[in-house]
Amino acid sequence: MAPGSSLISDRARAKLEAAQVARLGTLDATQGPHLVPICFVFDGSLFYTAIDRKPKRVQVDHLARLKHIHSSPQVALLVDEYNDDWNQLWYVLARGKAELISDSVERGHALELLRKKYHQYRSGMLADDAPVVRITPQRINTWGDI
Repeated sequence: MAPGSSLISDRARAKLEAAQVARLGTLDATQGPHLVPICFVFDGSLFYTAIDRKPKRVQVDHLARLKHIHSSPQVALLVDEYNDDWNQLWYVLARGKAELISDSVERGHALELLRKKYHQYRSGMLADDAPVVRITPQRINTWGDI
């Protein structure tokens, strides 16, 4: 799907704006799945996530998700909600291509959106030079109360 097009309903977009966590699926060197929880924003056509200052087991440039995206940019992003009332269940599954943003204007825009959504990022958990990943969805599926 082309950036700027209407990918999802207004109700699904509202769910994405309220959701605090997503799961990012990447492929390792053997095409095996790798899944990590991430903070994210959706601007209506693109998803963004950044490498923040939460403790990491390895240096940023050795993070599996970044290495995987570099070698195989096809990703899946899942945002969902579980509720004991199964009439309230929903998910948004986006499949597309991910890449590290090099353009400073787009990177600044993404950081601004992330800081607006997450108060922790406004209080120093997101550096001005944080690596930012753009996910361009090629297909979005929704299900449930959406």
